[in-house]
Amino acid sequence: MKQKLAIGIDSFEEIRKKQYFFVDKTYFIKEWWEQGDAATLIMRPRRFGKTMNMNMLECFFSTKYAGRDDLFEGLSVWKDEKYRELQGTYPVINLSFANIKCTDFVGACKLICQSITNVFNVYSDIIDNEKTIDKDKVFLEQVNIDMPDYIAIQSLQVLSAVLQAFYGEKVIILLDEYDTPLIEAYTHGYWQEMTEFMRGLFNATFKSNPSLYRGVMTGVTRISKESMFSDLNNLRVVTTTSSLYSTSFGFTEDEVFAALDTYGYGDQKEEVKRWYDGLTFGKVKDIYNPWSIINFLFEGEYDSYWVNTSSNALLNQLVRTGSADVKEKMEDLIQGKSIFVSIDEEIIYNQLDDQKDAIWSLMLASGYLKVVELHRKKDIRGNFKKIYELAITNEEVYIMFEKFIDGWFRGDRNEVYYNEFVRNLLQNNVKKMNTFMNKVALETISYFDTGMRPSESIEPERFYHGFVLGLLVELKEKYEVLSNRESGYGRYDVMLVPNNLTDNAYVLEFKVFDPDEEKTLEDTVASALAQIEEKEYTASLIARGIEKEKIFTYGFAFEGKTVLIG
Repeated sequence: MKQKLAIGIDSFEEIRKKQYFFVDKTYFIKEWWEQGDAATLIMRPRRFGKTMNMNMLECFFSTKYAGRDDLFEGLSVWKDEKYRELQGTYPVINLSFANIKCTDFVGACKLICQSITNVFNVYSDIIDNEKTIDKDKVFLEQVNIDMPDYIAIQSLQVLSAVLQAFYGEKVIILLDEYDTPLIEAYTHGYWQEMTEFMRGLFNATFKSNPSLYRGVMTGVTRISKESMFSDLNNLRVVTTTSSLYSTSFGFTEDEVFAALDTYGYGDQKEEVKRWYDGLTFGKVKDIYNPWSIINFLFEGEYDSYWVNTSSNALLNQLVRTGSADVKEKMEDLIQGKSIFVSIDEEIIYNQLDDQKDAIWSLMLASGYLKVVELHRKKDIRGNFKKIYELAITNEEVYIMFEKFIDGWFRGDRNEVYYNEFVRNLLQNNVKKMNTFMNKVALETISYFDTGMRPSESIEPERFYHGFVLGLLVELKEKYEVLSNRESGYGRYDVMLVPNNLTDNAYVLEFKVFDPDEEKTLEDTVASALAQIEEKEYTASLIARGIEKEKIFTYGFAFEGKTVLIG
């Protein structure tokens, strides 16, 4: 039967009542319950069904939904008599931090307090019941949007005790998108205050809570134990590389292809796979993003549905202000190559600028990169080390990265400057190339240096790596952009190979002015051009069949934010 499609509905109850399109994931209920873990933290990229599954758990276990056979009849969990008897038998506290987005700590705390207050309002009648002891009533009367931190930290533990006294059962606590306020705190500069508050809240709710039976938290990233979970030694952590719950979030390829057949898109499976496939959870490959698939089924058009649902501001900032190594790996990714990195899934946000591979761990957790293969290599001590081979997940994510890079050279004036530089490069107008390149460099180097540790010594390096990424995006339809990094960062070769071999080809040599070896920038340009000649860089172009007179060579000399091209 062809079900109606609905976009953006995370309510399990509403989807079941109105018979909207639904992929049965109720086996997750059994899988989670039978694990028996006191507290579980599950990491999945955004829009992968976390909120839906949390709401599904609430509908199944909560006393509020007792007797609601209609919600689960015909689904996999309902085939087991034991689970039919379990439905609707526990008090459940369900809250979400998905909307805790604020530029300051005070505002973020108020939003958290509002979320907690909303949960209390659901149970207001029970709180006023005669089974609630007087001291708890006095405490709970202070729960509101303006409550002090110590009340907020203890509030869910006290509510748990009240619910246990009323129902005679310990509580199940569900917290969706636990890391949203923490990511916002890192992005906007109040990380320390927020982690101290959240550490207290999590400890009181999930660790030292005698009324807790089971707890589940979901999020995108695994924030380090030292930062957040130092007291939660009872926590089961499930990352994207874990085998547990590997098919419970996201759509498998069989589920996607069945949906395509149902909605009349069976002939587009390969293209849908190119656009939206790519993720691996545990050992299960070909996991698709549900948001993009449902939107495609609804619209019938290919678009970046998933990546357009978030600003991706943090990721953009980390790539833009990243080291030369980060930008080199981005070049490889944009060209469809793999990168090889070690991954620590426990992300220490306040050390993101110092951890060499932290950005790739963040991208993997967020779904922007996929695991191509896991390699094991021996280190110098003979111990095996995991090396992950990563690539851009799919076409949808590739477009997002292109927009990142394109945005570095866009702006009120910079867009004109960059466009004009590229146009004059292709027209071999050296005078105008110099004019516009200096304007681009002046603005863009400052833009790349808005990270935590700007440094004059790495300005040219950051700029020309970003510049090459810009060329990769700007000229991809007409040129193959090749780069050579073998001699370090003192120079950086770029070769533009035309797709049409009758068009012009270009070799660009980048050199940073060295006062010990050169007197002027003109000397640096001459040294760059001499290197092109000595290394015979044009030979490979001629070997491809490009006429010698159609090959143009340029030396780029850098001194701070000044550029000379010759």
